[in-house]
Order: sequence, then structure tokens, then C-alpha cells
Amino acid sequence: MAAISIGTAEPFIIGGIASLTAECGTFPIDTTKIRLQVQGQVYDEVHREARYRGMFHAFRRITLEEGFRALYKGIAPALLRQASYGTMKMGFYQSFKRLLSPHHCKEGSLPTNVVAGVLSGVISSSVANPTDVLKVRMQAANAIQPRLWTAFHTVYKEEGFRGLYRGVGPTAQRAAVLVGVLMPTYDLTKKLILNYQVMSDHIGTHVCASFVGGLLATVATNPIDVVKTRMMNQRLAMDGRTLVHCDHIYKHSMNCALTTLRSEGPAALYKGFIPAYLRMGPWNIIFFVIYEGLSKTFVLL
Repeated sequence: MAAISIGTAEPFIIGGIASLTAECGTFPIDTTKIRLQVQGQVYDEVHREARYRGMFHAFRRITLEEGFRALYKGIAPALLRQASYGTMKMGFYQSFKRLLSPHHCKEGSLPTNVVAGVLSGVISSSVANPTDVLKVRMQAANAIQPRLWTAFHTVYKEEGFRGLYRGVGPTAQRAAVLVGVLMPTYDLTKKLILNYQVMSDHIGTHVCASFVGGLLATVATNPIDVVKTRMMNQRLAMDGRTLVHCDHIYKHSMNCALTTLRSEGPAALYKGFIPAYLRMGPWNIIFFVIYEGLSKTFVLL
């Protein structure tokens, strides 16, 4: 097949396609992760009970009590999020690598790649935060969910514009760490495999590099992810002061982290770790395999 040139838009377009595909393939695992992360909160009456013993128990109980379709609650905002966040994340990462590298070369040094990852993660996640809020709310709820536009209108009407950007701080922090760890680790692992001729540049190399990057990224981001999920899931009533579901609100990400540590212990910050990795691992494998495959078809000008 002849290669197709699409210029500097390549990483944005390919990143978006790969992100959407990976999201569809791993979304049920993400739903179990969200349910595990929000349960057991002392100050939240709705999520105080620990309903799920682990990922597989959550998967089974959600399916039995709410039906298989419940595992795909929030898929609409999730896809909308990947269409924005996933597209910008990869596009900005490649663009910042070129911008920050000497002579604007495609392959940057490890420090350059880390900075590029942090910047791209913060920008893309901040822009896409409203879709992330809707996704988390829809996944965490046991009730029948409204359509995407109705959910958006409800949040905006009851909590205002700030409600759509609830948790943007930890979201940006998580994305900065996630992309700042994942992308440079993937690039470095792939480079080492090729340099030491362990494997050639094929799907096996991409899978191994994805596995290493996903593991390190999950370890680094899980505590931030728990804080992000809990802050996004808390709700304010129409007057902006009285809580709908909680008698306590986390004032900011540090307050949420410290409150979680005091009331539930350090292990609470790693709630949902197994589904987080079991999702991130396959997600990254699907993403990078598709991204690398399409990159060989499209030639960057």
C-alpha cells in the first residue's frame, strides 16, 4: 500500500483513531475501576458501603444487578473525551518533542520527552475535563442514566460552569504524570529493544514497550486517579453550598488525599489498582499497535 502524506496533523489524527479504538475495547474494566475507587468514603452516604470485593466481583455484581449494558455507562462522554483528549495528547506530545529537541528532530532525549509528555498531558486533559466529569458521574451511579446532553445540562444547571471543571486540578496532575511517564518510557523501551536487537520493529516490540510503560504509569498515577475520581463524583446542590449526597466536600486535591489517608488508610489510594492496570495494559497495547501501524502508512512531512 502506498504511503499517504498528511503533514503535521498525522499524530493528532492517528492518535485520535487509536484512542477511540482502545477506549471501546477496555471500557468495562474502567467502569469496575471507578466503582471500586468511589466506594468506602466515610463522608459520602451513597458510596460509604464497600459493595465490591474486587474487579471480578464488581464485574459480576454490576452485570447481575444492572445488566451488561451498565458496564458501558458513560461510554458516550468517554468517546467524546478520547476524540479530544486522546487526539491532543499524542499530537501535542509529538509536536513538543520536535519543538524542544535540538534541530527539531523527531526523537528527543529522555528529559525532553518527559517535559513534552507533561505539557501535552496538562493541556489536553484540562480542555477535555467536562467530558471526564460526565463519564465518571455516569459510571459511578447505580441508577438509570440520562442521555449525554441531559447529563451535561443537569450538571451545568445545578452546579454551573465550575461543576464541569470539578477535579480539573488532579485531572491535570494525573495526566501530567501519566503522559510524562508513559510516553517517554514507551519510547525508551522501544529504543532499547531495537538498539540491542532483541526484536525488530514489529508488533511484539510495541506490545513489550506498551506493557512496561503501562505498568510504570499505573503505579505512578493510581493515587492521583483515586483523588480525581472522588472529586469529580462529589456533587453540589443548586444553591452551590448544600451537598446533594455528602455532608463533607473535598476542598482541593490535597485535602481529598489527606482525608482519604486519615479515614481509610494508605491502601485506599491504590483502590482499583488491578482493574486500572488491567485496563491500562490492554488499552496501551491496542493504542500503540494501532498508532504504530497507521504511522507506517502515513508519512510525516
